[in-house]
Amino acid sequence: MQTFDVLAQRARVTPERLALEDIDSGRRYTYGELNERAARFARAARRVWGLQPGERIAYLGYNRAEFFAMLYGCAKAGLILVPLNWRLAEPELQALMADCEASALVHGAEFAETAHALQGARDGLQLIGLDTGAGRDYDADLQSVEPDFAARPDANPDTPWYLLYTAGTTGRSKGVIQTFRMMLANYLNIGLAVGLTGDDVLLNVLPVFHTAGINLYSSAVFLVGGTVLIARGFDPEQALDTLENRASVFFGVPAVYQALLEQPGFSGERLRGVRSWGCGGAALSLPVAQRFAEAGIRVRTGMGMTETGPTVFLLDEDNVLERLGSVGRPQLLAETRIVDADERDVPPGEAGELLIRGPGVTPGYWQQPEATRATFTADGWLRSGDIARCDAQGYYTIVDRRKDMFISGGENVYPAEIERVLEHHPAIAEVAVVGITHERWGEVGKAWLVSRPDRDPAETDALRDFCRRHLASYKVPAVFEWIDALPRNAVGKITKQALRDAG
Repeated sequence: MQTFDVLAQRARVTPERLALEDIDSGRRYTYGELNERAARFARAARRVWGLQPGERIAYLGYNRAEFFAMLYGCAKAGLILVPLNWRLAEPELQALMADCEASALVHGAEFAETAHALQGARDGLQLIGLDTGAGRDYDADLQSVEPDFAARPDANPDTPWYLLYTAGTTGRSKGVIQTFRMMLANYLNIGLAVGLTGDDVLLNVLPVFHTAGINLYSSAVFLVGGTVLIARGFDPEQALDTLENRASVFFGVPAVYQALLEQPGFSGERLRGVRSWGCGGAALSLPVAQRFAEAGIRVRTGMGMTETGPTVFLLDEDNVLERLGSVGRPQLLAETRIVDADERDVPPGEAGELLIRGPGVTPGYWQQPEATRATFTADGWLRSGDIARCDAQGYYTIVDRRKDMFISGGENVYPAEIERVLEHHPAIAEVAVVGITHERWGEVGKAWLVSRPDRDPAETDALRDFCRRHLASYKVPAVFEWIDALPRNAVGKITKQALRDAG
């Protein structure tokens, strides 16, 4: 298999079809226009900014249509795009820029001050402003050159295309290499499962510095010739309006689905034009899934990783209610195993670490060969770090993250199991459980709780009694603490490290 210019191919097939629309700015690109814009980017990168194939160019900004022109422009020029998490503090961004050794930084006006600070910390860094008055003028530079429609200089499908940095909560952040092969595999894993066609319209509300913002399902929609509506960020009122009037497919994270439910205008009747709903990034709570089902909406849960491009699992629509909590079966180009500590396959139904293999798996981490070796087994399986089990019908359930598991009195405790029980308590809107140090038992559980708006927090004794009806005594949290909100990252995933740090 060789790489070829998929955007150019799509532009030849459906040049007049709408590819991309920026909801906030109103900017629109047909496939022909998006291809031309990407080709201008490729020429400007070489002729104006002096970048050579293999160099890194970073992006610091909110979601906007121009991001995808840059992404496919990098493919044409052989450059490596590095989308930066704009939620990070300046020292964290400096560390990422140093790690990827970016030669240029494209940024929005909202991050001009941060961009200048990053330039000051890195000699020779070029600043390119998407908006006037900030660094080099991106639009002016692209208009000063003719589009470069030449083929990508490197035909290897495993050549790095872009880097996505992991959160780095337990150490140095790692730049996960993303490739052309991974993008194609993800399409075959998710696009076929969802049945994407050129008639589909996707609403994309997830940040483009995350794999979901690029690949669930934007890159797959581009392959089939559909339309992507990209929002600056997630605004629940705007999202409901767009879902009602324009979108046919949608992918969100649990926090997005919770926020949609809380909108006064939410109703299943209003959203009947959306034919497919997907969720990932974290487990969708059972009460939220049930409330959507009551509205006639079946939300298909799945599972993947930045390292897997991302799609590995997806639950079939017919089993959304019957198998609540399952992430489904492995998709077409994903192989999976569940193993014990000695990497031996566990018996069916038993829990163990999930291993993944297939063309959607990353070749490794940017300039971190030791971390890459540690993440793969000797025979090439990716260690997911997730504890999973598989039932007799081949449906997988993620029990918990291996790093979230704790040992209490010699027994393994999986916080996700406790969270699933507490989610059913009538006073609890959200819950997260972590292990804390205990003099006698080594570790015990602490539950952090957010109350429902219409209910008062429950007493600790009542919560313990509730847990004891469903859990073994060693699994019942020793401590319960009510807080206003759980800490989350940019894609809505609860950051348990912050809770561990808080004690």
